[in-house]
Amino acid sequence: MAGSLTDDFCQEMIATLLRENNLAFLQPGLSPVEFFSHLDPPEQAQMALALLRWYQANGQGVHQHKIWVIVNALFQLLKQKLPLSLAEILELLKAMENEQYLLYAAGTERLPHLIGHYLKEHPITPELSATVETVCQRLEGLGASQRKSAAKLRQLLPDKADRYPLLAGEPWADQALLFLATLSDAQAEPWRALLKSSATLSGSKPSAKWLKMAQGYRDSIGLESFKQALLSWFPPVDRPRTKPLVDWRGMVDLIADQNAEILRALVWLCADLEDASLARALSSLAISAYRKVPQIGPRCVKLGNACIWALSQMPTAEAMAQLALLKVRVKFGTAQKGIEKAFVETANRAGISREEIEELSVPTYGLTEVGRRRETFGDFTAELVVTGTHSTTLSWRNAAGKPQKSVPQAVKTEYADELKALKQAEKDIQKMLPAQAQRLEALYQQPRAWDFATWQERYLDHPLMGCLARRLLWQLELGENHAVGIWYDGALRDRAGEVIPWLTAETKVTLWHPINASPEMIQAWRSWLMERQIQQPFKQAHREIYLLTPAEETTRVYSNRFAAHILKQHQFNALCAQQGWKNKLRLLVDDDYPPACLILPQWNLRAEFWIEGIGDQYGSDTNDSGTFLYLTTDQVRFYPIEAPENYAHAAGGGYGIFRQTPFDPLPLTVIPALVLSEVLRDVDLFVGVASVGNDPNWADGGPEGRHQVYWHDYSFGELSATAQTRRQVLEALIPRLKKIRDRCSFQERFLVVRGDLRTYKIHLGSGNILMEPSDQYLCIVKAPERGGGSEPIFLPFEGDKTLAVILSKAFLLAEDRKITDQTILRQIQP
Repeated sequence: MAGSLTDDFCQEMIATLLRENNLAFLQPGLSPVEFFSHLDPPEQAQMALALLRWYQANGQGVHQHKIWVIVNALFQLLKQKLPLSLAEILELLKAMENEQYLLYAAGTERLPHLIGHYLKEHPITPELSATVETVCQRLEGLGASQRKSAAKLRQLLPDKADRYPLLAGEPWADQALLFLATLSDAQAEPWRALLKSSATLSGSKPSAKWLKMAQGYRDSIGLESFKQALLSWFPPVDRPRTKPLVDWRGMVDLIADQNAEILRALVWLCADLEDASLARALSSLAISAYRKVPQIGPRCVKLGNACIWALSQMPTAEAMAQLALLKVRVKFGTAQKGIEKAFVETANRAGISREEIEELSVPTYGLTEVGRRRETFGDFTAELVVTGTHSTTLSWRNAAGKPQKSVPQAVKTEYADELKALKQAEKDIQKMLPAQAQRLEALYQQPRAWDFATWQERYLDHPLMGCLARRLLWQLELGENHAVGIWYDGALRDRAGEVIPWLTAETKVTLWHPINASPEMIQAWRSWLMERQIQQPFKQAHREIYLLTPAEETTRVYSNRFAAHILKQHQFNALCAQQGWKNKLRLLVDDDYPPACLILPQWNLRAEFWIEGIGDQYGSDTNDSGTFLYLTTDQVRFYPIEAPENYAHAAGGGYGIFRQTPFDPLPLTVIPALVLSEVLRDVDLFVGVASVGNDPNWADGGPEGRHQVYWHDYSFGELSATAQTRRQVLEALIPRLKKIRDRCSFQERFLVVRGDLRTYKIHLGSGNILMEPSDQYLCIVKAPERGGGSEPIFLPFEGDKTLAVILSKAFLLAEDRKITDQTILRQIQP
């Protein structure tokens, strides 16, 4: 280096920097580069080394802010093209290797530029190569920006020029590296160029320049080879790492940043391809990327976002169908925004409403009639039948019509691809139907109406949607004619079983809700469905209705119906996401949190459910990351959407509006009855599922027994609306069950089961059990599964897990002499 500065001059410059502890006294906004601008490049290089040596000599004994000033000035100088010698480059790198603070500093991103500038004019030496590799290894154990710097540095080393920039230790990357190792040099070159160009990308979308270049690499690889590689690499992304990834949080099951960048780039390159298999693979990859890792959050948000962007650009109906699936399966905020944006953009391009896009994008999966697909494979015929919202059957017959026990060997051999497509369709149906059932149920919060012809095409006669629509009740209106109908025996029929005769293409159709029906009509439909054993995909005829109570008329602007419960926070948060509510996990910190809320744009309303964290002991009332384990519940309120949100401190103290003008809550009497009922139903679900009262392990009252009274009152107390519905279902169902009907009866809040050893009372709300005569508590942590030979049970709707648990316990306890579980036997023996 040809710098001519004396050591004294360098130290004087450093002293000037530190004298005021900042740079503002020199000139407002003056940067270190401007401060040293009067020096020529060799002198700036000499100054950079002086700063480095000062830090090494004094870094442990001065104020942290002074350290920041020195390190910031150093890395600002390293932005310049400094004429450093090999010895000086090595000195800088070895300092980085040994100083953790320098490695963490944001300036490590300058290293690739610095080394790259040096290598343009100088050959690399073995010592320099080894030192760079050591620094890379140190950087890879730190944060995302440091790992990206390591990836860029490695590409500068000649001995790494032929290396693919994939980091082993992840199943997909291990598989990719094995595949790439089998390629010839000519085949490998476009892959190598593509992966290298991908490893250091940034931004939420690909640039046009990169995309054009990458598509050229893709063309050189060959489109079919490219697609097959991705279809084999994407699924293993969801598997656990094969080699630990260590960062400042310890060992984490995350995708390495460099690999994530490559994955994201490969996903971007799918955006212009019309391929249903790729669309499905991108959907599964998005679910994997957004999957939450305990104490950390989603595995890789940028990868998930890339999948949604690519699906939004793919010119296929399958891509829209996968976005509809992700809308239900992934509740992460940015994912939902991306999906919504994709639907809106597609709707605008097509000139139709956003809701219609969702309806029109539902695939048929080859079903040629509602719930049924037949395929011929030589002398054999396969029939795929939808049997429920979550179930299908696939059966085989030979040319003579004789059933086959399994897939014929001739089909496996001669029609392997066609068989694979059929089985894939079966898997897709099993994923899509539950998602579409959730979309249909959500129409209660955002009502929608159709003319009969449109509804018939998109729902009633749609090969997939018909599997749901034909098990639901629909409100039909034409002029003065009104009816509630359901598809049965080849026609739409009323509750008397009569065909509705006046239906035309102009008939208005909406999803029926029991809020406006008489109790007699509701009961008649329930009996009708039960007699014909029609299982609805969600609660409709048996749906709970929540009307204003006298107490709510008194409180006027809020409901206390679900106040003073204790909920498991993480379970509550998951339920909020499932039901479309916005919620933020509460931490034991000095911060304010808004309540859980549901936005209802069609009604211009926002519903709020007030909750607060419980406790003040870090580690016992929280998990290791400081997140409250439990919440206490309070009021339900309604506001116009534009009203400012309320906030409550994490440690409690009540809600209020800070820094804004208060806005009065709306009187409950002005809230539409359907909206009020559906919002309170959601809140009842939150309490009914997430309450600690449902957990048998909480019989002792939880931490220090503080909540024993609450647990007992909830576990055996008054029935909620959901539990009352459960009782009505069981009252109709138990008489049909020959094995236990003579041993069961009902008390006010209990299903009473008479065993041979004891008599048991199963609470219809919590599913917890008391034993007569002294109401001794019986703890059964996990309900037993019923064997395949057990009496089949028809349930009139899907989704009530507690109902299934109560029935399982009833069957178990009715034959208590056959129980072999010692933990249960010790409790029930007199």
